[in-house]
Amino acid sequence: MIEKPVPPRPGRGAQSARLAEILRVDHAGELAAVQIYRGQRAVMGAARGKQGLADHFGELEAQEALHLARFDQLLTERRVRPTALTPVWRLAGFALGAGTALLGEKAAHACTEAVETVIEGHYAEQIAELADRDPALAAELSGFRDEELAHRDAAIEDGAREAPGYRLLSAVIGAGCRAAIKISEKI
Repeated sequence: MIEKPVPPRPGRGAQSARLAEILRVDHAGELAAVQIYRGQRAVMGAARGKQGLADHFGELEAQEALHLARFDQLLTERRVRPTALTPVWRLAGFALGAGTALLGEKAAHACTEAVETVIEGHYAEQIAELADRDPALAAELSGFRDEELAHRDAAIEDGAREAPGYRLLSAVIGAGCRAAIKISEKI
């Protein structure tokens, strides 16, 4: 569901402050995504007969690492500080990835689906907000969103919704992602 774009805040520096929030939270999200896939890859790589799945998670991790590298560059170029919670999100992401992988292949895919669903909606809102103010950044975010959608769709095809406790798992992960977004914008 795409909400209406957030109108520009009034006052001097408001638009640059909002852009800083967007870049900070997107950087944090990509950092966490790298760690989620790294955790899933670690668990599946150690499991007998799961090397193919570990390789798949490694490919997803590499794609997210490209997004993260771009946000690292944008933070530097635009002089935006990353979230102070970077160490927390790094640990939480790895724990979420490893934890869901320990629950099984379908739970790992359910994690991917839940995270990418929230992120897709989040990117869509940002794209709508930035379309007129920063069309180049909006276009970049659109490309990232398309890749996140591909990750989500592949997870669904791979049985995400067949995970034990899928609804609860998906709801908890989604709520955690939405909370992390709100926190990372500000801190």
